[in-house]
Amino acid sequence: MRASQALPASAETEYFLTLDEEVGLSHFPQPFRTFCPEHNLMHFPSDLWLTGIVVAMTILLWATARLPEFITALLFFAAAMLLHIAPAATVFSGFASSAFWLVLSGFILGVAIRQVGLADRLASLLVMPLSRSWPRMIGGVIVLSYLLAYVMPSNMGRIALLMPVVGALARQANIAEGSRGWTGLALAVGFGTFQLSASILPANVPNLVMSGAAENAFHLHLAWMPWWFLHTPVVGIMKGVLLMLCLCWLFPGRPKPVIGRLKQPPLSNDERRLMVILALTLLFWMTDSLHGISPAWIGLAAACVCLLPRIGFVSGDAFASGVNFRTCLYVAAILGVTAVVVESGLGAVIAHGLLAMTPLSPQQPFISFLSLSALTSALNFVVTANGVPAMFTPMAQQFAGASGFPLLTVIMIQVLAYATPLLPYQASPIVVAMALGKVSPRDGVRLCVWLAVLSALLLLPLNYLWFRVLGYV
Repeated sequence: MRASQALPASAETEYFLTLDEEVGLSHFPQPFRTFCPEHNLMHFPSDLWLTGIVVAMTILLWATARLPEFITALLFFAAAMLLHIAPAATVFSGFASSAFWLVLSGFILGVAIRQVGLADRLASLLVMPLSRSWPRMIGGVIVLSYLLAYVMPSNMGRIALLMPVVGALARQANIAEGSRGWTGLALAVGFGTFQLSASILPANVPNLVMSGAAENAFHLHLAWMPWWFLHTPVVGIMKGVLLMLCLCWLFPGRPKPVIGRLKQPPLSNDERRLMVILALTLLFWMTDSLHGISPAWIGLAAACVCLLPRIGFVSGDAFASGVNFRTCLYVAAILGVTAVVVESGLGAVIAHGLLAMTPLSPQQPFISFLSLSALTSALNFVVTANGVPAMFTPMAQQFAGASGFPLLTVIMIQVLAYATPLLPYQASPIVVAMALGKVSPRDGVRLCVWLAVLSALLLLPLNYLWFRVLGYV
């Protein structure tokens, strides 16, 4: 991962698509060029205080689930516009982002997969080897979500394909919808898809935002293989094992073992046509670096085909009942909050304030390592996982000087932290998976907190040791 190494074409293309479309921002580092760290907090203009209050209240309501998430989203939009804390283009930028359209098209594709019976057919291929024990079933779903990240760049797209199949798998293994086991399988898809994919450079939006920010700020090009070798042992493998253990403990299930392969009827015409559409969609997703089309617009085109009369598979009633617009509003609001925080300069203020309180010393490398990880986790509360690397990376040179770490080490430290959200709203793919699996916010928060605490206690020290073994510290 030296400065002379080139960014892979797929990662480079995905980054430039992601930075403007998925996150909805086009000038992330700008606040760092305009913010003056000598300013006293009490001298900030009133509109910045007002922005902070609106953002804080929104995050507090999402974190405590005192109101349904879509109502909080609508309240944020209303407050932001009534109080003029940001232009409408910034507040509603989430609706123009590719993340919003990936979520909507993902819902439609999921409905189509269920409607034609393809989900049940695919689940039948998995139920016999995975239903023998609960750890095997949970572990199998996690491994499947992780392996799919190697060939499919979009978190939302992977969740859209996996959730209907995993739901059918649960039903065939006699796991009732809404049960603890059902919740565990749905969360295995969401957490496995988002958190473990951070170990693969092109498979995770924050990774690509960080890659682009490092290139713009320091002309540092990050390569696929060094990234994979540095992060896969802890962020990929160890995190996957910890996730499986947490899910088996928090959400126990008793799958009914399926002996022998289930008899399947012949493929219907609808199934064949949908398989062709999904294969073409997956092919275009995998080759986005060649044609330059965002995964969102590919997914949207496939969703439109599924909705067409006579040609498609989703009726108006199925669309109305299967597409969760509450979650779409929620995701748009998450991205809107991030845009407001960054473009208002509030994120830069918070980042510099946290830097002033962060204990960094070349004589205490482990404490500095922990402090930088904690700083990233704190930023995750304000700008969510997509915005963390855009805030943190341009300041990496200051962190490197204070800690004594190489610049590349400081940039890489943040991966484990932003891949370990403390609350679901910090990672929109987890939110979407919870909505598709009809998981309550309380269960999502429960897993988030336990996984974050155990990751801090177990994985963070292992991550530090691995950095030392490779010579990054």
